[in-house]
Amino acid sequence: MSSIIPYLQGFGTGAGLIIAIGAQNAFVLTQSIRKNHHMTICLVCSICDALLISLGVLGMGELISSNPMLLKPAAWGGAAFLTWYGFGSFRSALAGGQLEAGQDATTGLKSIILLTLTITLLNPHVYLDTVVMLGSISGQYNGMERYLFGIGAISASFVWFYTLGFGGRALAPLFKKPVTWRVLDSAVCLTMWVIAYNLAQKAMSV
Repeated sequence: MSSIIPYLQGFGTGAGLIIAIGAQNAFVLTQSIRKNHHMTICLVCSICDALLISLGVLGMGELISSNPMLLKPAAWGGAAFLTWYGFGSFRSALAGGQLEAGQDATTGLKSIILLTLTITLLNPHVYLDTVVMLGSISGQYNGMERYLFGIGAISASFVWFYTLGFGGRALAPLFKKPVTWRVLDSAVCLTMWVIAYNLAQKAMSV
């Protein structure tokens, strides 16, 4: 029974870091509402988190935290990309939109996978939460308990992203009104720009 404790602690810690308003979550929710390859997006995000958490648990977190200069180029690149993506949401908010019944995905599978990887891997917060934070916390455990902690955190990622995926589909009826899309696109725009600003500030302070 004691072996389940590190798993549950990893699950809780992972959930606490992952379940937050951020670029990745906003993107997943938006695409889920549009039914735009949302299950594939959830899988890509979960696999990325699983790989990054594994790197952290295996010791990469300590290496990155001791070399902050490694994050500076990623911070500038992430800030630039999120600014551009936020501008796209800003234009969508101005134009308005409507989700028609039975509307199909409008973005190709390859394009949506590349976009998902870009939003995930160009955001240094993803590395801080998964590789650095979870990797450092896992260092408090020894042997198999450390791996169980990591597995718990990975499980939290899968549960959360697929919850967003199915939750977005449940919210779809609300988005048949243009005003609802304006609110969501405005929230996504502000989220992206705030994160981009914070990334730029951190890059300049390194």
